[in-house]
Amino acid sequence: MIIKELLSETIVPLNTTDTAAFALGIMDEFKISHLPIVQNLIFQGLISDTDIYNFNNIDEPVGNHILSLSHAYVYEHQHIYDAIKIFSTLYLSLLPVVTESNQYLGIITQADLIRHLAGIFGINNPGGVIILEINEKDYVLTEIAKIVESNDAKVLSLSITSFPDSTKLEVTLKLNRMDIESILQTFKRYNYSVKASFFENVNYESLKERFDSLMSYLNV
Repeated sequence: MIIKELLSETIVPLNTTDTAAFALGIMDEFKISHLPIVQNLIFQGLISDTDIYNFNNIDEPVGNHILSLSHAYVYEHQHIYDAIKIFSTLYLSLLPVVTESNQYLGIITQADLIRHLAGIFGINNPGGVIILEINEKDYVLTEIAKIVESNDAKVLSLSITSFPDSTKLEVTLKLNRMDIESILQTFKRYNYSVKASFFENVNYESLKERFDSLMSYLNV
């Protein structure tokens, strides 16, 4: 999925002549901590509430100050994973989208990102979740898929988490079946370590926790 498919225009960008006080009002209204600044359709940078709190006078125009996030943006043709990495690295509440010529197109919010990740990872589809703990050298994707499919099920999505100073991987499988007991037994029969399993749909809070963990993992 590419960035332009997530594009939103729900939040109007600031102009360089808008005051810091006006920016804080919008941030409070939309419960965000960042806003893009645009001049003549060209993206100037991203201002944070921290930047504003450092102003001597909140009635000054935002364009009068150097921005700490002048390079916080993503191009419309980039992949959603690029957006996740920038969100994670800069701890953003929203991310501006621009063209190659730096023309402002809109934003992506964390809520937008989570909603689309839910589709990518099959979260909205009913089915069980299995978390395996595997040694890196023993990880074979085709074997895992074969075990699932031998029980008349399909892998809707798979994610891998690695850990510092460890050779263990945590492999999370989202399946298309709610009844996963036979699949669990097959994994155990093949000496896989089942760290956890879930039989119900993953709710929003659980998805957000995994999203935050993913962003933390991508924070390089």
